[in-house]
Amino acid sequence: MRLTFIHPAIGHRANESYLRSWQMEPLPIATLKGLTPAHIETRFYDDRMEVIPYDEPTDAVAISVETYTAKRAYQIASEYRRRGVPVIMGGFHVTLVPEEAARYAEAIMTGEAESIWHELLDDLQHQTLKPHYRGEQTDLSHVRVDRSLFRNKRYLPIGLVETGRGCRFPCEFCAVQTFYQRKYRRRDPDQVLRELTEQKKHKKLFFFVDDNFAGNINESRLWLPDLARLNMRWITQMSINAAHDESFLKQLAQSGCKGVLIGFESLNEANLKLMNKNFNTMKGGFVQALANLRKYGIAVYGTFVFGYDHDSLDSFQQAVTFAQQQGMYIAAFNHMTPFPGTPLYARLQQENRLRYQSWWLDDSYRYNELPFFPTQLTPQQVTQGCVEARRTFYGWRSIAKRSWNNRHDFFMFRNYFPINALHHNEISARNGYPLGDETWQGPLLEVR
Repeated sequence: MRLTFIHPAIGHRANESYLRSWQMEPLPIATLKGLTPAHIETRFYDDRMEVIPYDEPTDAVAISVETYTAKRAYQIASEYRRRGVPVIMGGFHVTLVPEEAARYAEAIMTGEAESIWHELLDDLQHQTLKPHYRGEQTDLSHVRVDRSLFRNKRYLPIGLVETGRGCRFPCEFCAVQTFYQRKYRRRDPDQVLRELTEQKKHKKLFFFVDDNFAGNINESRLWLPDLARLNMRWITQMSINAAHDESFLKQLAQSGCKGVLIGFESLNEANLKLMNKNFNTMKGGFVQALANLRKYGIAVYGTFVFGYDHDSLDSFQQAVTFAQQQGMYIAAFNHMTPFPGTPLYARLQQENRLRYQSWWLDDSYRYNELPFFPTQLTPQQVTQGCVEARRTFYGWRSIAKRSWNNRHDFFMFRNYFPINALHHNEISARNGYPLGDETWQGPLLEVR
């Protein structure tokens, strides 16, 4: 039996290359490959960087779907299903809106794959595929990652590794709390260390893709000394509360941590309260947390969102000024996105403030467009404010000035200018990007 894995792009513009900064390894595909028995022949095509050979013989197609890639995933599924090839879909978006995804696939898989993938494959081989497979949370001991499908593909030179899943914080806008039910679980450290030891031969920098590396600080501490002995560089995502624990930051730095992505979200405390992110202001707030990170030489990728109820026209420049003054390595200035299945989406729907019921499928929606009505600004003002914030932060003068704060680590400083230049060059390219392939000829083919 042959199984084809597909990673869909967000979309495609006619006669334009896909954005380079969006081309990281698709770790979910490697995880599914690791769960697939060796006797099943597998192929993999990444829609972001290659043409999908729809007429190539295959017995089934498996597509991992995120909300931003849903429209393109359904287009790809339609092409295969027109050729009589059964389609299987899973991933975050499928779990958040299973009824929608089930319209475009013979089978959907909700929840985590580790507990259900073998049953699904067995049914596929016996032609008894069921319409819905429900995965349960496991202790993550069954996670096996096989990156062999990535050979000869031109991904960004960063190795993606998962050390844990989930986050215990109840942020209103976050789909992670919905998918993982506000639980945090860590993978077996020995298993992760073996994976890293093997990947060190090929990568100089790793990104731990955990939703919150500091989801359980006490558990994280236990394996950092072993991680330090690998003598490798890594970056990750974590909640800001961990930046107030200096002993933890010291251990992070000693283990090779070079940078962290932190969701600051807003400088307005009323917004943070509405987001259920009061923990962002604890123990001296952002300034003290950033001072602690600088003390231990850990660079910061800060993220800010706009369109929340207490934002004004001044909010954009205030965030940019703050990020510049704090010397952030890079930063993101995006509109708030109401993902389906989140408390934010439910609240905006109840308040009749959604501009589209399913913005991710609407033909008129474009990337960077605000899909709801804010209280103090227009949707257009939020979109323009985000674009101008990026232009200011990634202006050449700002890049040069911030470089002084990021000069202390040679490896990070060497990569500082190329990374900032990449963001500088893609500001306009991202704005108005289509969801789905704008040249694709529909309609979408639904299951009957």
